[in-house]
Amino acid sequence: MFGTVSNGGAQVFQAINREARLSDKVTEAILETIASNQLKPGDLLPPERELGRQFGVSRTVIREAVRALAAKGLLEVRSGSGVRIIAVDEGTVRESMRHFVQGSRLDYGKVNEVRHVLEVAAAGLAAERASEDDVAAMDETIVALENECHDLEKSVLHDLAFHRAIATATHNELFLVLHDSMGEMLLEVRRRNLSKGRDERRLVVGMHRRIRDGIAAHDAVAARQAMLDHLGHVSATWAGH
Repeated sequence: MFGTVSNGGAQVFQAINREARLSDKVTEAILETIASNQLKPGDLLPPERELGRQFGVSRTVIREAVRALAAKGLLEVRSGSGVRIIAVDEGTVRESMRHFVQGSRLDYGKVNEVRHVLEVAAAGLAAERASEDDVAAMDETIVALENECHDLEKSVLHDLAFHRAIATATHNELFLVLHDSMGEMLLEVRRRNLSKGRDERRLVVGMHRRIRDGIAAHDAVAARQAMLDHLGHVSATWAGH
């Protein structure tokens, strides 16, 4: 008779991986073909019947795979004209991330953690790389916020535009994509914080100017510290409501 081994209820065995569904295998195969440039943006996929023949699966399996890839934004299904490969560009990535951030109902604390990492780094890189035009774009948003601090909605948009100008000044399009993906969620934060009145908005103008000065002087340390101080103020103001 075999004895029983007990470890206090802790799991001993790992779950066995199930065989992937046929539609998942087809999806992966199509993705690999796109990644290897055998299929390019604008190309049409073969008809369902032909795809089924090539993969050796039913048309139902093909439809499931196509639906999955269309949901990822990689395929465009048009009635009467077939299924076309879509280019994955900055706009596609930005839109997908924006939907994720909104749909995930992330709390501000999590967004704020990511914002600290991204925006402090962006300020430092902007200080290293910003052109005169980049600095001029920041100046434009600062002046606009200062002149229209009596208007809450305009102040919110000018605040957003300043931080977007910094992301642009990194000359790394990924910072801009990531900034824009959180932009709409942060509108609520800006609206609530700036609703404290003109004094708060004038204080933000001063903080923006300090960040701008660090960037214009190509002083990465000063720019990062100014951004860190600014985001700390934003967090404290949000928490104090």
